[in-house]
Amino acid sequence: MKQHNPIEHFELHPLIEIKLFGIDVSVNKAVIMMWIICILIPCIFMLAVKGRRIIPTRLQSLAEVCIEFLKNMVVENMGKEGLKFFPFIATLFFFILFCNLLGKIPGAYTVTSQIIVTGLFAIIVFIISQIVGLIKHGLKYLKIFVPEGVPKFILPLIVPVEIVSMIFRPISLSVRLFANMTAGHTILIVFFSMAISLKYIGFIPFLVTVPLNGLEIFIAFIQAYIFTILTCVYIGEAIKMH
Repeated sequence: MKQHNPIEHFELHPLIEIKLFGIDVSVNKAVIMMWIICILIPCIFMLAVKGRRIIPTRLQSLAEVCIEFLKNMVVENMGKEGLKFFPFIATLFFFILFCNLLGKIPGAYTVTSQIIVTGLFAIIVFIISQIVGLIKHGLKYLKIFVPEGVPKFILPLIVPVEIVSMIFRPISLSVRLFANMTAGHTILIVFFSMAISLKYIGFIPFLVTVPLNGLEIFIAFIQAYIFTILTCVYIGEAIKMH
């Protein structure tokens, strides 16, 4: 019997091979999932706001709660000035959330299990936060690498540490999301494989997958929240310069 590879699910193979100026831009299942998500999110919100009522529908209520939650997150971490970043924050949150959740559907693909995707999100957040800081404060923004109250004679040691810490932000941000989504799916695949291979007692590992699926859904929300709130914190620090 062929042994099942638990990480086979994460492998990407071209479905439609496309070469553009020597660059491989082939369409794979991750690309298709992102297309689906980009279409699905606007459709859900259009349905939510269609024919808005004084007594809202369940979908309208859910949409309003989510928007209010994200708005409060932005204001708490960036101040009212940060509301101009609300469209970006909301887009980031819902895109990551739908990537995480739709990946739970059998046969679907978890886009956030690819480090290249989470890494790109993190780099965009990092670049935006640095640009915001430089535009708002000019070269004074560089003082963010000099903690207040630190004696001048140890600044040659502290400043490099602060720079490295700043550089590692996008790395930790991307790896956290990627690792959580990959680990959860791998564990589920292992238990499902055990349920199939153990035959008569396969129901035991199968029963374990039930609470694990619930935990995975919870983690999908938590990871979207963590990525988004850290984005708010980083941009907020750039705005307030502390």
